[in-house]
Amino acid sequence: MLATVAATGLVMAGPASAQGFTTERIAAGLARPVYLTAPPGDGDRIFVVEQHTGTIRIIDLATRSENIQPFLTLAGVSTGNEQGLLGLAFHPQYDLNGFFYVYYTDPNTKVVRFQVSADPDLADPLSGTPVLEISQPQANHNGGWIAFGPDGALYIASGDGGGANDSDSGHTASTGNAQDITDNLLGKILRIDVDGDDFPADLQRNYAIPSDNPFVGVTGDDEIWVYGLRNPWRASFDRDTGDLYIADVGQSYCEEVDVQPGSSSGGENYGWRLREGVIATPTGGVGGPPPPGSIDPIFDYPHPNTAGSEPCSGPGAGFTGRSVTGGYVYRGPTSELAGRYFFADFVTGELWSLRYDGSDPNLFDGGNYTELTNHSGEIGFIPDVGTIGSVSSFGEDDAGNLYVLDLSDGEVFLIPEPSAGLLQLAGVTGVWVLARMRGRRRRRWPGPHAEGSPD
Repeated sequence: MLATVAATGLVMAGPASAQGFTTERIAAGLARPVYLTAPPGDGDRIFVVEQHTGTIRIIDLATRSENIQPFLTLAGVSTGNEQGLLGLAFHPQYDLNGFFYVYYTDPNTKVVRFQVSADPDLADPLSGTPVLEISQPQANHNGGWIAFGPDGALYIASGDGGGANDSDSGHTASTGNAQDITDNLLGKILRIDVDGDDFPADLQRNYAIPSDNPFVGVTGDDEIWVYGLRNPWRASFDRDTGDLYIADVGQSYCEEVDVQPGSSSGGENYGWRLREGVIATPTGGVGGPPPPGSIDPIFDYPHPNTAGSEPCSGPGAGFTGRSVTGGYVYRGPTSELAGRYFFADFVTGELWSLRYDGSDPNLFDGGNYTELTNHSGEIGFIPDVGTIGSVSSFGEDDAGNLYVLDLSDGEVFLIPEPSAGLLQLAGVTGVWVLARMRGRRRRRWPGPHAEGSPD
């Protein structure tokens, strides 16, 4: 190694320089991992959701080891391709009340509260309390993300109910489910108060309606926060700004990323089924002009068979795919990544990031971003073991570190703190060679494959 340094003129660089980090594989052999999170204030563990086993597993961050006994395994979880255990959220006061919430299909969508047992590594399987249930017409477009917002409310992302064009059996005939805001919770993000109960006579509804929800006192379901979504496959809050990022899986032409600024009072309409990305939905005879007051995405990108032939506003070469997976705005300890929104395409396995440019939502047109970057092949994102592909989800731990989950291979990857041992090529900014005494195998990212896509 030292001889190579002398021969090539490589010099040691400090860890704060560009690409001063590396990606580690910290778990493998999981069964279709689809979500990762951690209880607030818990810097020692992360919790990983397995889709079809209905299991939540704990990984110890200090030892990089998985607990032998699962935290919880749910019975009765449906196991069709897009069905299963899909979401997990810990109550903001988890350290005091031990409450956590799961989102799964059976095949209807259910949100259920559980409680931890006396053993912090084991949940009480008999503590399940129904919170909310939504009838699911088809087996796909289940949504599945749940999280507590900066305001302490629980946010719940539902898909449009499945099928094509939001128009199959169980879909509102004139508008589709996503545009129907009356007696219809599909194709939405909901906002509820889990610390209250406005329905004491209904044992299956154990939540309250926040008084400042946008449809309280007017036409529309009181639970709705935003609507006009097809299959929001992973959303997240920027922990610094409170902005809500929503990745909405497209149908035949465009994948999109939506943003709701943290200052919003809710009620945004993101356009589906009339709109796919920034264009009128080209299929099924359901496309049309933007609904009055609707909001376009900040970014969309085309499917490869339509790139250049349809006016998705995506940048073209290097940014095509078939199924967007939403991630997080990075707020962890690696300064080079701060403020970048990371997301991926499930089918191509490519990992991307951008910065929202802060535009007024009324001016969103699909190009409201800067520094769009394809990280495929960048040395900081090539893991020490394994290959990142089939990205089913991202995750954050309590410190804001970023994790990437691979559905097909059951792997979890961590982009950790800045790492020593990085060498910068003299005179060439941003080009790095990683000198590691343990062996590293370079692997190419996988080609397109559609198995398991949340489309």
